[in-house]
Amino acid sequence: MEGFLITIIVIVGIILLCSIRQVNEYERGILFQLGKYKKIMNPGWNIVLPIIQSFQKVDVRTKAVDVPEQDAITKDNVTIRINAVIYYKVFDAGKAICAVENFHWAVSQLAQTTMRNAVGTVSLDELLTQRDKISEEICKIIDEATDPWGIKVENVELKDVKLPDEMQRVMGKVAEAEREKMAVITKSIGEKEAAVNLAEAANVMGSTPGALHLRTLSTLNDLSSDQSNTIIFAVPIEVLRAFDGIKDSTQVQNVVKKITNKDNNM
Repeated sequence: MEGFLITIIVIVGIILLCSIRQVNEYERGILFQLGKYKKIMNPGWNIVLPIIQSFQKVDVRTKAVDVPEQDAITKDNVTIRINAVIYYKVFDAGKAICAVENFHWAVSQLAQTTMRNAVGTVSLDELLTQRDKISEEICKIIDEATDPWGIKVENVELKDVKLPDEMQRVMGKVAEAEREKMAVITKSIGEKEAAVNLAEAANVMGSTPGALHLRTLSTLNDLSSDQSNTIIFAVPIEVLRAFDGIKDSTQVQNVVKKITNKDNNM
């Protein structure tokens, strides 16, 4: 009798040891009893009775899934190839197993179709300039669709948008023309400002006595440092005005003597 009890105890102990299932911290276990969903098993050691019960582990960490490249047509009928990365995690392991057959594949397929539909509602310019906004809209749509599956979509990032070669050349020409336009505008604005400043400088020099003389001396000083063989002699306009109304050479000589004597006295 004692041997029988010992045998029973050993058999029960072996069954219990074989029934222990470990669930890691980043996992949740789904326990089925007689084929029916019973409960979610938390991290640690759990007892799963053979034959009567079974369980399945679900990874609840955030997953990054690469959505394959898709051919899509924008609102303005431009064919492009686009791919993305979707970040999601399981928040209800029971729904992820019982509500959908393969939630990994289902999320990937849903992301592909949603991405194509979202691209079809915007133009090419909007897709290139408002990528973050479009990504947020795609994320919102997928999150609402996967909520009954116990899945939370955290983020969607559009990785790359590939344009046809002809479209790339056209956009390059447009960008080049835009840069040339900005260069011409900038140059014209600079010329306008320079003309305004020169006009103001001319007004100041014309209304200020001696300003032209100083400017002439400054110019001669600059020319003196040049190695050119050309010699330029600048005559102040006041000297030329002194000859107005002079009719013979005697008067010219008298005026020159007066100017010379005046410069010597200075």
